Amino acid sequence: MSPASFLVAALILGTACGSHAPAPGTTNAGATAPETGVRTGGVKLIPIHTPKGDFHVWTKRFGSGRIKVLLLHGGPAATHEYLEVFESFFPQEGIEFYEYDQLGSFYSDQPTDDSLWTVDRFVDEVEQVRTALGLDHFYLLGHSWGGILALEYALAHQDHLAGLVISNMMSSAPDYAAYSEVLAKQMDPNVVARIRELEATGKTDDPAYEASLGGFYAEHICRIDPFPDPVVRAFKNLNKHVYTLMQGPSELGISGRLAHWDRKADLARITVPTLTIGGAHDTMDPKHMAWMATQVQQGTNLDCPNGSHLAMYDDQTRYFAGLVKFLRAVDTKTFTKGMTLP
Repeated sequence: MSPASFLVAALILGTACGSHAPAPGTTNAGATAPETGVRTGGVKLIPIHTPKGDFHVWTKRFGSGRIKVLLLHGGPAATHEYLEVFESFFPQEGIEFYEYDQLGSFYSDQPTDDSLWTVDRFVDEVEQVRTALGLDHFYLLGHSWGGILALEYALAHQDHLAGLVISNMMSSAPDYAAYSEVLAKQMDPNVVARIRELEATGKTDDPAYEASLGGFYAEHICRIDPFPDPVVRAFKNLNKHVYTLMQGPSELGISGRLAHWDRKADLARITVPTLTIGGAHDTMDPKHMAWMATQVQQGTNLDCPNGSHLAMYDDQTRYFAGLVKFLRAVDTKTFTKGMTLP
C-alpha cells in the first residue's frame, strides 16, 4: 500500500471511530476554517481524477491569513520536502501556505502508467488541488519543474490567481539546454565526456555517473556543504522513473518529454503580477529569468547573487525578503511593474 493509500485508510477508520469539535473562537478575515472531524495537523489527501483512474495526492496547510500560497515542487517527481524551508519564513509573516506532493511523488500515490506524465495532466491536477483546498485569488509559486507547471497553470487558469512566482526556471527548455552547454564548458572536459558516455550507454545508474555530477551539483544546484537535510531527503525520495522520463537523467541539460517545451511567445498572455527569481550560480540562465519579467504584463525580477538552483537555501535572506515584499506589495495593491526587490 502506498503512503497516500495507507493514510486514506487511517483517516476513514479514524472518522468512523468518532470526531472532535473544532476549538471555539473565530478565525481572522480570509483565514482557513479550523479543521473538523479527525484533525491531521493540516494534512489533507486530495482525490485526483485522471483518465487512468482515481488517485490521491498529499497536501499540508500551514498557518492562516489573507495571503495564500500553493507551492509546486521541482523534479518532476521530487517531493515537497526541500520546500520545508518555507516553514521557517512564512508563518511569522502571517502567510498561509500549502506544501503538496504531486502525483507520482513520494508522499502521494505513484501509479505506473506512463501516459499520466504529461504537462496537461499535471495542470488539471493542480486545478483539482486548488478546488479541493478552496483556494481562489491565491498565489502560485513553482520552483524548477514546478515553474513550468505554474506557468502552464497560469496560462490556463489565471483568473484564479492573485499572483504568480516562477522560481529558478526558464520559459524555454531548448534555451535551458543551451545554457547547460555553457555551464558544461566551465567543467573539466574529461568529467563532461565521462557523463556523456554514461548517458549514451544507458548507465546512469552507475555510481560513477552520480560521482561525476557531484561537482556540478555542488556548484549549481546547492552551494551549501553538506546539503541541508530537507534537500537530502527530497533527492532520496525522488521518483527517478518519472524524473528521467520527463527531464532526463540529470540537471545537466534536458532530454525527456519536456525537451521541446517552450512558452517564450506566450509570456505576454500573463496578466497577473509575476515574480521571477534567478540565481547567479543557477542551472538556469539568470539573464533569461530577468528577461521573462519584462515579457509578462506585470513582472519584476529578484536576482540572488549568491544563489544557485536552490537559492532559497544558499541566498536565503535575499530570496525570502524579496519574495515576501512581492507578496505584500500585490496584497496591498502597491505592486508596480519592475519594482526593486527586496
